[in-house]
Amino acid sequence: MKNVSIKKSLGIHVAGRPAPSVEDGPAVSSVAALPDHIPLIKPRLLVKKGDAVNIGSPLFEDKKKPWIRFLSPGGGTVTDIEYGHRRAITRIVIETGETEEHEAFEPVDEKAAKGMDRDQVIDAMAVRGLWPLVRSLPYRTIAAPDEKPASLWVCLDPADPFQVPSTVYLKGNEPLFVSGIRILERLGVPVYVCESEQVPVESPDIRAIITHRTAGPYPAEDPGVVLYHTKKSAVENRAWFMNGQDVLLLAEGMASGRYPISRIMAVSASGNGSPAVNRCVKTRLGAPLASLLPDPETARGRRWITGGLFRGQTAEPDGFMGFYETSLLLIEDAADPELFGFLKPGARKPTASRTFLYALHKKEFTAKADMRGEERACINCGKCEQVCPVDIMVQFAYKCVYAEEIEEALMHGLLDCVECGLCTYVCPAKIELAEALKTTRRAYYEDRI
Repeated sequence: MKNVSIKKSLGIHVAGRPAPSVEDGPAVSSVAALPDHIPLIKPRLLVKKGDAVNIGSPLFEDKKKPWIRFLSPGGGTVTDIEYGHRRAITRIVIETGETEEHEAFEPVDEKAAKGMDRDQVIDAMAVRGLWPLVRSLPYRTIAAPDEKPASLWVCLDPADPFQVPSTVYLKGNEPLFVSGIRILERLGVPVYVCESEQVPVESPDIRAIITHRTAGPYPAEDPGVVLYHTKKSAVENRAWFMNGQDVLLLAEGMASGRYPISRIMAVSASGNGSPAVNRCVKTRLGAPLASLLPDPETARGRRWITGGLFRGQTAEPDGFMGFYETSLLLIEDAADPELFGFLKPGARKPTASRTFLYALHKKEFTAKADMRGEERACINCGKCEQVCPVDIMVQFAYKCVYAEEIEEALMHGLLDCVECGLCTYVCPAKIELAEALKTTRRAYYEDRI
C-alpha cells in the first residue's frame, strides 16, 4: 500500500456533518432526471410528456455519443419536461405508480464477467445505464470507451465534508463492492482503490484490494489530487475514476439485471446539531429534496445546496437530486450587511488568514452564504496558490483566462484543477476563481471534440 500525504491545502472545520448512521427515507410519489447537472453532454430526449416508463427505460441520450443513455429512476408517467436557457433540458419528472415495473436485463455477476472481454463489459454497462458512472480526468466528463487511460481510481471516502462516509455505504455491502472492483478490472485498466487515513477500512476483503492511503485535509481524497501526487509522466494525465458508492451501483446493476436506483444521501444543516437533520438517508436516485428532511421548517431561512459545500450548486425546495449528487446541505442564507463589521474582532468569523481572532482557535463554525464583502480586483496576494492541492498558480491562470490567453493558462496548470473551490473560499477579493477555471476548462474541452 502506498501512502499519499497532502499538506498544501486547508483544514475545513464546519459544524453540522451527517451522523454515521442510516435511516430509511419515506416513499416518494415522484422522481426526476436532471440532464443539466451532468457536465459536458448535449441531451436529446427519448420520451415526451405523458409517456409511460419503467424503471430503466431510456429517458435521454447524448447527441454526440448516442450510445450513452440515461435511464429512468422511476416507473410511472412522465408528467413534466422543463427547459432552461436555449431550450436546454433541465428536468424530466416522473410520477411513480403504485407498482413500478422494471426493464429487465440479462444478469451478469462477477463470475460471468470473468468470461467477458473489455468491449463486452463496456457494452453491458452502457445498455444498463451504468457507463456514465465512469468519469474521466482531467475534464471530469463521462469516460470515452475508446480512450486508453493509464489508471482507474476508486476513492472510498469523498473529499467534501458533507458527503456519505465509506463506513456508512459499505456496511453490509463489502462483497458487492469487491465484485464491482473485479468487474472494473475486466476493462483492462489498472484499478487503484484509495482509503482515507481518517476513515480506515475494517473489512479484510476490502483491505486486500486497497492500493493507496491518503492523508491530509480536504480535498486529499479527491482522485484528481491523488493522481497529481502519484503520477510520474504526462501519459498518466488521462485517467478514469469512480466514487465508492457508484461501484456498488455497478455491481448491483450487473448482477440483478435491473437498473439500480437505491442511494444513500447525506443530509446536513450547518449549525444545527440535531440528529433528526444531520443524518444519512437511504432513498432512491432522483428523489425529491423535500423528502430527505424530517420537517420542512428545518429549511426556513436557509439556502439549499446539492452536491457538497464547495462543489455543489444552489437548489430550490421543490427540486430533486441529480445523477451524481449524494448530499443535501442547508446553510444560513446571506444576512443583511453588518454595521461596522470591520471593527469587530471576529472570534466566530472563519478566516484563512489572521484577519479575525478565529485564526487563534480554529473551532468548528457555521457555514453561511454571506460573502462578507463584494468582488474586487485581484490583488495578487497568492492566498489561492498557498492552498491549491495541485500546485496551480491560480492567480496567474485566472488572469490568463480573463485575458483569453488559454494556451498560457494551460501552462499555469489549468487542466490540473480539481475544482475543489478552495481558491474561491480564501480569496480576499471575493473572485469566483474556481468557477472561472472550471468554465474555461469545459469550453476548452468542447472546442477540442
